[in-house]
Amino acid sequence: NRGIAKRKLEDYYGAIADYTKAVEIDPNYAYAYHNRGNAKSDLKDYYGAISDYSKTIEIDPNYSVAYFNRGIAKRKLEDYYGAIADYTKAVEIDPNYAYAYHNRGNAKSDLKDYYGAISDYSKTIEIDPNYSVAYNNRGNAKSDLKDYYGAIADYTKAIEIDPNYAYAYNNRGIAKRKLEDYYGAIADYTKAVEIDPNYAYAYHNRGNAKSDLKDYYGAISDYSKTIEIDPNYAYAYTGRGISKENVGDLSGACADWRKAADLGNESAAQWVKDQCN
Repeated sequence: NRGIAKRKLEDYYGAIADYTKAVEIDPNYAYAYHNRGNAKSDLKDYYGAISDYSKTIEIDPNYSVAYFNRGIAKRKLEDYYGAIADYTKAVEIDPNYAYAYHNRGNAKSDLKDYYGAISDYSKTIEIDPNYSVAYNNRGNAKSDLKDYYGAIADYTKAIEIDPNYAYAYNNRGIAKRKLEDYYGAIADYTKAVEIDPNYAYAYHNRGNAKSDLKDYYGAISDYSKTIEIDPNYAYAYTGRGISKENVGDLSGACADWRKAADLGNESAAQWVKDQCN
């Protein structure tokens, strides 16, 4: 219990020390191994966490949460197939484990198995119809399959459940832009940055939509805001450079493309070579 209290205070090393003492006293204390795994995961020691979750499962093979958390650690290490296997075991033990279905969907999406991901997100929603993140992520999978109308429907549902879900507004904006609904996209990106004024990606995306509408000065403003928030956002320099070129400021465009090239953008490097002296 002292370990649990220390973890809540973010004293992860202290928590690990207490959990370690607990399992020294009782080597079959599955809950203590599990909690030590959580603290190691907090410290990004995912291999150590997996070891503790595995010990938990060895002691208690029906500990569904241990499979779930081991799956999270494996996904952090990009072992997506291993993560899927653990999430699958978790839902075999507990068929109503919505988070496990959801996370399995995430791992399937990592592997570009978007239909499989959609199936898992749908199961999540069946169990918990108010799980806004599952709607958002199902929308992402549908968008990856170019089902933009289906994606918009899911993002809209996520927003109905959570009206302050900035990511869902941003993602709906992306889908609307794919359908060439640029004004609708701008409205969604605007809502996203109203909710989260430091959401650099949403400012960048709004800049793209303004550029699509040939509102280059508006686009420059949004790209500049993106760069103010994240000075290493290469695509924002690239986009701002294009917009500057379109308003006749080639000198300013070249300066932005040089910065983007320094940040690793190959297209910008080529534009510098072709257009800038």
